[in-house]
Amino acid sequence: MADLATYVADIKKYTSSVNEAAAAGIVKHLGIALRNRDSSLVAGSDAAELARVRDNFLKKKLALTDADSKLDAAVSAVVEKMKADHSKSRVTVYYLLAEHYKKLDLFVKPA
Repeated sequence: MADLATYVADIKKYTSSVNEAAAAGIVKHLGIALRNRDSSLVAGSDAAELARVRDNFLKKKLALTDADSKLDAAVSAVVEKMKADHSKSRVTVYYLLAEHYKKLDLFVKPA
């Protein structure tokens, strides 16, 4: 499993500022999934995988109620933004989606 600095460096490739506490929260949320290379990455060309991101992360974790088409468009926009990266980190994808929906605070523990 990569350390937080590695995830933060990857996120910085796609956004100007990174909330490290939120990134740490996403890493903690993903937990055991990050131990396996396959589950730690998002397959941007796999429709079933993108539907899982929509249903399990956007709908369940972020509690979004937008139409599937609107959520799919957000997932597609993140995948498109990361298209140069063949190994799309699940942490980075989730961070960018949470940032897009202004939900990063869900992953920051209050002091």
